Formats: sequence, C-alpha cells, structure tokens
Amino acid sequence: MILQVDIEKTEPNMAVVNFTGALTLGTSLLTADSKLQQTIREGFSRLVLNMAGVPYLDSAGLGVLVQTSGLAREHGGELRMCGVSERVASLVKMTRTDELLPMDLDVDASRAALA
Repeated sequence: MILQVDIEKTEPNMAVVNFTGALTLGTSLLTADSKLQQTIREGFSRLVLNMAGVPYLDSAGLGVLVQTSGLAREHGGELRMCGVSERVASLVKMTRTDELLPMDLDVDASRAALA
C-alpha cells in the first residue's frame, strides 16, 4: 500500500497528520516529508501524528519523524505520536528515539498534551 498523508489544520499552530500505509524508503515517503515540512513552515508547529494506519516503518521513515520533530522544535512547537502499533512503538523504543517522539494513546490525548 502506498503511503497516504492527510493533514488537518485544526487549531492555530496545531495540525493532525493522519498516515495510512508503511513509512518506508521511497517516493511516497519523500512526498510525506515535503508535506510535513511545508505544514511547519506555514506556522503549524504543534503536530499530532496519528499512526493508527501505519503497520511498519523503516529507518528512513524513522529518520523523517525525527527530522520533523527537530524542525517543529526549531519553530517553537512539538510533535507527538498517537495510535502507535506495538511493532512501531518497539522500534522507536529500541532506537531510543522515544524522547524525541513521545507517544500517546489517541489523538485527543496528544492534542491535550500539546495544548
């Protein structure tokens, strides 16, 4: 399945990013990265990444998430993930990137943490 990204700009400075598909090396990941960067540049630096539709990510996908987290922080914001599968969560924890990519149960919990 090709990675799909839907971005909802919900509040001032906050956006919910819904992913569907694997975050793996390829053209669709580059497109997703470009959309994330553009969203932050538009002033939406508080990001909720809804990962409920992501069964897997590889090192390239993880790299995009870490880079996006850093860019959000540079713009005075923060990134939080939610709906993370056990497989994805274990990779994030194993690579010790969970401090850069905090995880919440659902979108509402992530939005509350960013409020």
